[in-house]
Amino acid sequence: MTFQAPWWLLALLAVLAVVALYVVLQLRRARYAARFTNVALLGSLLPKRAGWRRHVAFGALALGLAALVASLAVPSTEVRVPRERATVVMAVDVSLSMRATDIEPDRFSAMQTAAKEFVKVLPARINLGLVSFAGSATTVVSPTTDRASVTTAIDNLQLAESTAIGDAIFTSLTAIQNFQSSLDAPVEDLPPARIVLLSDGYSTVGREATQAVDAANGVQVPVSTIAFGTDYGTLDLDGETVPVPVDRATLKQIADDTGGSYSEAASAAELSQVYEDLGSQIGYTTEPKDISPWFVRGGLLFAFLGVVASLLWTNRLL
Repeated sequence: MTFQAPWWLLALLAVLAVVALYVVLQLRRARYAARFTNVALLGSLLPKRAGWRRHVAFGALALGLAALVASLAVPSTEVRVPRERATVVMAVDVSLSMRATDIEPDRFSAMQTAAKEFVKVLPARINLGLVSFAGSATTVVSPTTDRASVTTAIDNLQLAESTAIGDAIFTSLTAIQNFQSSLDAPVEDLPPARIVLLSDGYSTVGREATQAVDAANGVQVPVSTIAFGTDYGTLDLDGETVPVPVDRATLKQIADDTGGSYSEAASAAELSQVYEDLGSQIGYTTEPKDISPWFVRGGLLFAFLGVVASLLWTNRLL
């Protein structure tokens, strides 16, 4: 919880001063009673009080005042709201290494399932595009709000040879820039954009990842990367067992250098969770919500209870 106008909290000092005055008066009353030697006569002179109950009544009233003062400081809490505008391109690795079965039922099938879940997680008004890459990169679906077209394209992805991570980023940036150009809006009014790139292996062809990082930074597009696979994944190529490890270092470097996030997934469940987390980060933002009305209601309730308790127990306000 935060306060939008925190200087009003200084008024709580006045409430503390009232509490301190109440304590001083109670101590003075106790000392006066101790000095009065004729206890029976004192009891007949002073009206009977409610003992500890009068302190409860005053405490409720003080809490009510404190809550009302705090409401002036505009207390607020962070709430999650869907982004109205954003452009996201999901770049997925479809190289042959995705046939590895170290992740059930295999890397490729697990990726397809999780990617479709990511499509569902994003708010409807975010434009989502799809790029697939192996030896080259292709824009399969340009950024759109038509989720069905993206889901269908994910189902129709085909595996191919080699891995070109750098080209995947360049192609994703081109898809974003082409879409933004179609909006016919000033640069400062363009929606934020991000690339989500999943790969399970080392880049073997195409442009260097460092070149892609420079290009992404040039247009201020973060690249969030997912390293998908395990260290013991293998691929059977014409009877030969070929290891297909994940290049975690490169993928992490891309994310760090572009201001994106880096994640690792070594199972279908982990990949689904990574996509869900990314969907929350990209598709939603937090905004302060004014909760001062709750403080006003609480303050009035405590003040009312304090007054009623005082009248019932002592036949006076305090």
